Parts: sequence; C-alpha cells; structure tokens
Amino acid sequence: MDSGDIWQQFGVATWRSQRVRSLVSATVFGCLSLVLIATVMWWSGAMTPHIRWSISDFFLYPEVDKNGVLYANVHIELENEGTSFTLTGLSAEMPGLRLLPADEAKKERSVVTVKGGGFETVTRRIVITDCAAVPHEPQPVRFTYETWMGSGSAEVTWDSWQLTGSEGRLQVAWQRGLAGKVCNEVVSSKWF
Repeated sequence: MDSGDIWQQFGVATWRSQRVRSLVSATVFGCLSLVLIATVMWWSGAMTPHIRWSISDFFLYPEVDKNGVLYANVHIELENEGTSFTLTGLSAEMPGLRLLPADEAKKERSVVTVKGGGFETVTRRIVITDCAAVPHEPQPVRFTYETWMGSGSAEVTWDSWQLTGSEGRLQVAWQRGLAGKVCNEVVSSKWF
C-alpha cells in the first residue's frame, strides 16, 4: 500500500479533485459573466458614447475672408445614443481641405456636452485650399471626448454625399461633395 492508496481510502484525493473542479468552474463562470456584462455595457453605450454624426448641406455656402481664403461654415449634428460625453476636439486635415478649431470670437463652442439620448449642433469652419486636390476616397475626422470613464479619441468617416445630376444620383466621399458644392458655388455668376 502506498500513500496514494491511503489518500484515496480516506477520500482526500476525491475531495481535492472536486474542490479543484468547482474552483475552475467558478473561475470560468465568473470570467464569462464579466465578459458578458462588459459587452452589454459597451454595446449599450454605458461605457462609451455612441455618436451619430452628420453634416447638413442645406446651410452650406461659400465665403471668402478678407485675405482671400475660401471657406464654408459647417453645422455638425451630434446625436448621442450612449453615455453622456463632452466633445473636446474636432479636427481633419487632408490635401486641399482643413477643418479649423473652434473660434470663440465667432461664438463657436470648443467644448460641447451631449447628454445620453441628447442632440447638439456645433459649427466649424472648413477651409478649402485647393478644390482639385481634395481626395476622392472618404477621409476620417478625428474627435476627442471625455466621459465618466475618462478621455478618449476616435476617427469617424462621415457618410457619403449624394450628388444629383442629369444621369441620376452619384455617391461621393463627404469631403469631395462638400468641396464640390463650395467650389462650384464660388465660381457662379453671383460671385462676379
């Protein structure tokens, strides 16, 4: 008889294996529960904001400042489907186009808080330096935000624009549609 037989005779080996199995089962169940809870909180918007962005071209028209710089004021609509967040920065820089930071003198808000289920609109200026150089492929806009979980940043590519012409509708990248509208209007007869 060896020590293994003695442990088995008194049920110690069985007790240890059952305890290890229940400990492993509890650990696996606990980890899966945490993953499930975190996933539900993430997708529900309780941990990160779920933001819908859009630009309305209804109020989009070209302007030229005293230095001859072509720009347009864009109204960016923010719809929040998640936790409250504070937008702290918004930027985009690409060939031919640049989104300028908020200008407090023009009453543009640099920091905007959007409550969960809420809606806000921010105004920014987009400078068009070269109409032909604006990329045809969709380009992202970078934003920074703060929530109860801390600060974060992300890049968003806005939806394509629909241009209507003699041959029907054509989808183009948001920045190309914006630049096309502003550049076409600035060379129309009302500017001469």
